[in-house]
Amino acid sequence: MGVLQDHPELALFLCLAAGYLLGKVRVGPITLGGICGTLIVSLLLGAWAKIEIDADVKTIFFALFIFALGYMAGPQFFANLNRKSMRFFALCFIELVSVLGLAYLLAKAFDLDVGTASGILAGAATESAVVGTATEAIGKLPDLTADQISTYQGHVATAYTVCYLFGLVTIVIYTSQIMPMLLRINLADASRALWEKLRGSGGGLESDEREALPGLVGRTHLVTLADGRTVGNLEAAFGGGVTVEAVRRGSKDLTPAPDLELTLSDLVLVVGRRSEAIAAGRAIGPETPGIPGVDTPLATRQVAMTDKSVAGKTLGEIRSTHAEFGRSGVYVTDVLRGEQHLPANPDTVVERGDVVTLVGARSGLNRIVEKIGTVAKNDATDFIYLGLGIALGSLIGQLVVRLGGVPLSLGTGGGCLISGLLFGWFRSRRQTFGAFPPQAATTIKDMGLAVFIACTGLTSGPQAWPLLKEYGALLPFAGIAMVLVPATISLLVGRKLLKIEKPLLIGAIAGQQCSTPAITSVTQVAQSSVPMLGYTITYALSNFLLPLTGPILVGILGA
Repeated sequence: MGVLQDHPELALFLCLAAGYLLGKVRVGPITLGGICGTLIVSLLLGAWAKIEIDADVKTIFFALFIFALGYMAGPQFFANLNRKSMRFFALCFIELVSVLGLAYLLAKAFDLDVGTASGILAGAATESAVVGTATEAIGKLPDLTADQISTYQGHVATAYTVCYLFGLVTIVIYTSQIMPMLLRINLADASRALWEKLRGSGGGLESDEREALPGLVGRTHLVTLADGRTVGNLEAAFGGGVTVEAVRRGSKDLTPAPDLELTLSDLVLVVGRRSEAIAAGRAIGPETPGIPGVDTPLATRQVAMTDKSVAGKTLGEIRSTHAEFGRSGVYVTDVLRGEQHLPANPDTVVERGDVVTLVGARSGLNRIVEKIGTVAKNDATDFIYLGLGIALGSLIGQLVVRLGGVPLSLGTGGGCLISGLLFGWFRSRRQTFGAFPPQAATTIKDMGLAVFIACTGLTSGPQAWPLLKEYGALLPFAGIAMVLVPATISLLVGRKLLKIEKPLLIGAIAGQQCSTPAITSVTQVAQSSVPMLGYTITYALSNFLLPLTGPILVGILGA
């Protein structure tokens, strides 16, 4: 025990290791996750060893976490502030009002202190960020002694842990098992039917599928019929469906310029859509096994959609309005929005800041990239941009606004969340500066939250047992009720009034709860990624809105 007290950094990283190990334990479709596991371990260790951690450590790591969270959600959050997404925004509004209202009513009905009420809010909403914003807000309440602040902040962590456990189990079972029964659907069949409807005639693949007959092919032909025709005329004859990528004449490799005339016995490599490539062969001459030493491999580009002309359009509309796609034989194989991969089907709507993966001949790729965006360059973190963003967020967090005489402050957490949203959104519109690679952002986000949670648990351990004895029965009930109420209201409103398709609605409800385990379980039951289309919208919105409920509830109850 003495070693841990003298070296708190040892205790901190032991909590991370043991917590994430505990978080991997699976019971049916449910795992606690590393964050909840870390909090449980750190609370137990803190209660036993009474380890002191400098409060500045928590503040710094929480700032890193919340800025990275906002940065990653920013592009999608602002993209969803439009008419098409308002019905999904309504679900997030239901979640926001419900959890705030229920937490306030529970606090008044059972005379809960501000820390316990905030912990119930954070745990039942399964939103770890609320722990940070509420804890910080409690520290700024007037008329509280240092001991009271420490006690209430400890209550946040304890109440969060218990409510999170019950809230997590409830949202996973409710969305993946009970909601399909209430909607009277087989989730797998409904998702498959909706998928067929979405992808239309353009086709599409699930994540584990590959085309047996890919649409983009390369073929080599011996010129026997196209003697005297130019490369440009040949390509034009097939509506730009094929391109001549290489020409060999004898032992020489020629540049396939549009005015190059083909002669008998030339070897020609054409690349394009399968049907046009076959037809081109009938106009050129017999197909050959290949051209020794000559090949044009398909290239891949990850392109950030920064051009205004593509924002809000489907992939099918983009293909039809940009002839370069058809003429150059280039295909979209993936759409990345934040951390989420979306199906690359013709009806998928592309927002500004999305990163699409294009596959095709190199020459065609270069032409298309100029029309729709810029090559995404995310190979190194721009620490100038990152540092300025966190500094600005810290300044925003110091602002105090009085609402009806109640002082409200976002704190460092809320300020960095807003700053992250703005910096992430601005970066997505240019993609030429402010790089923050997804892997780096995810690592900083996860590490920042994990360290913050471990610090909170270690310092809150001594207050855990007294709180559990006082409110032991209330906390599980609150965790379950505060999940079921907003989820059920959203289910009724989403289906009866908003007419959201059933698989998308289930995914959106998991997203409004910011529950990754829930959407994981839903997609497993659905055997499809279709519910993810609804999840990504509400997840981005709730990720921004729910952390703000912490300071609001603290401000109201602390007035």
